[in-house]
Amino acid sequence: MGKKVNPVKDFVAGGFGGMCLVVAGHPLDTIKVRIQTMPKPGPGQSPLYKGTLDCAMQTIRKEGFFGLYKGMAAPLTGVSPMFAICFLGFGVGKKLQQKHPHDDLTYFQFFNAGMLAGVFTTAIMTPGERIKCLLQVQADSKHKLYNGPVDCVKKLYKEGGIRSIYRGTCATLLRDVPASGMYFMSYEWLQHVLTPEGHNRNELSISRTLFAGGMAGIFNWTVGIAPDVLKSRLQTAPAGMYPNGIRDVFRHVIKEEGPSALFKGLVPVMLRAFPANAACFMGYELAMKFLHMVYPEID
Repeated sequence: MGKKVNPVKDFVAGGFGGMCLVVAGHPLDTIKVRIQTMPKPGPGQSPLYKGTLDCAMQTIRKEGFFGLYKGMAAPLTGVSPMFAICFLGFGVGKKLQQKHPHDDLTYFQFFNAGMLAGVFTTAIMTPGERIKCLLQVQADSKHKLYNGPVDCVKKLYKEGGIRSIYRGTCATLLRDVPASGMYFMSYEWLQHVLTPEGHNRNELSISRTLFAGGMAGIFNWTVGIAPDVLKSRLQTAPAGMYPNGIRDVFRHVIKEEGPSALFKGLVPVMLRAFPANAACFMGYELAMKFLHMVYPEID
């Protein structure tokens, strides 16, 4: 018999899981965005960053260790409601596909529910990502264009209204809808695979839960890395540079740098994906256990 779906509990537990994810993964996210958006080197010039470690060392040397946490206020403020809405969307997606409250879902149905979660989060994700990326690429604190998330929002709004704040909405959907489907489906599959025969998945050890969550993050980014590069480029480009949005970014990247550029930042993404998403799902599962204890389900 399947577990009864409660989207409200998914909402609360997802918010806590999202906070765990940001704290665990933000430094490598900063490195990812800086590598993805660094300028193309001129003839005979070395790239700004030689790789993940070089980007980390340059950032720490120039801006101190907390330079790796630049822009964290935006995702931390936005990520709790965003992951809350993401897990709510997943809960709603599961509930919509169940004929009875305890029906088991197929992996394809979990994928569908995950895709709905990706749609749910776009309204918060797009401006949050735009602000985060712009703050992260401010590599030199002496030449700051934005003095923080609030200042960034004000300047973006002045520059082009709400459209400027929401630049990259389609790119975010292109990344998050299939990637979220893969994220939740792979987590459910791994939870099932890792649960010993005759046992309940609620009895799964901490190490197995962390492994399932971490690998779900890897699967998520395997699908999401290429559209993420296009989204980062679009959201950090000067106004008017890509009039046709993500299509122009794609054409420009392929023409100037070749298909391999679509996988820029893959190393920090994958290094971050495992611990960050392990922390996220661990936080989610702990919060769910607490909520089930405080508010037990009544059939």
